[in-house]
Amino acid sequence: MIRFEDLLKPTPAGLYCPPGDFYIDPVAPVDRAVITHGHADHARSGHGAVLATHQTLAIMAERYGEDFTLRRDGVAHGETASHNGVQITLVPAGHVLGSAQAVIQWRGVRMVVSGDYKRRRDPTCAPFEPVPCHVFISEATFGLPVFVHPPDADEIGRLVRSLRQFPERTHLIGAYALGKAQRLICLLREAGWDRTIHVHGALERLNRLYEREGVDLGPMALVEPGKARNVLPGEVVIAPPSATQDRWARRFADPVLAFASGWMLVKARARQRGVELPLVLSDHADWPELTATFTELKPEEVWITHGREEGLLRWCELNGQAARALRLVGYEEEDDAEATAA
Repeated sequence: MIRFEDLLKPTPAGLYCPPGDFYIDPVAPVDRAVITHGHADHARSGHGAVLATHQTLAIMAERYGEDFTLRRDGVAHGETASHNGVQITLVPAGHVLGSAQAVIQWRGVRMVVSGDYKRRRDPTCAPFEPVPCHVFISEATFGLPVFVHPPDADEIGRLVRSLRQFPERTHLIGAYALGKAQRLICLLREAGWDRTIHVHGALERLNRLYEREGVDLGPMALVEPGKARNVLPGEVVIAPPSATQDRWARRFADPVLAFASGWMLVKARARQRGVELPLVLSDHADWPELTATFTELKPEEVWITHGREEGLLRWCELNGQAARALRLVGYEEEDDAEATAA
């Protein structure tokens, strides 16, 4: 059997596959890239050729323009492509619409690059599919035991109760434009909120893309520019997090400021942002999901790409799981940089 590093190895540009001559989620323009999902720290423009799911390619075109790459190679989940004898299969990662794990196979070795992933249900995207492998390459955004995210229904329930308690106030929710906003909307719909949801203009194009891909968001309205004050009492307004701190937000009726993020589990972060209603909703695996995935897959090795590697390395050591940290640079943590997940 070949060495694992012969198939995938970390480089300054990202994970590189020498026999296939391609990179996975490279942080700089390359000739050939495999992209796991559409967030900006994983999906950059300027590559010669991009292999990704059809949805991810659509997201990249929406965000960067139709000429974001010289060549697009779109595949469906579960479909296998080949380059220089290396097989590449994209299977669902459960992160956002179109997100995929890259399953790389060559000469009897299978390595899975998870990208970003979560294990809980998400009404806006296909669920994570575990793939047996020799090496599982995992993120570690919430790779500490303290990160145990509550059930989504509990957090949405808190939001609905607040809407009922304060019918005279606008509920202004910060949520990133790709993935989080649409998931929040769908969870609200499932909880029975059938009224029009008002959105910042930065969300409009991606909302339309989600609806073209079959995700029903219900009645929506764009918050129009204007100088009127105390508008939309009792309504839900969703905007990029930066907009909630901007002059744009001053128009609403005594707004309840909320923020949907896995980091809202850290009370200091909520206080720093002046968040009155923190909603712990993450599109990344929390600690139990990360460790349960390692336990389920039982790979020969776990490689950790970015996030809080030390906690997961220690867990692997205590549980007899071989592991190493790749310490790749250029990948932001969820909600740490708006450009990442906007």
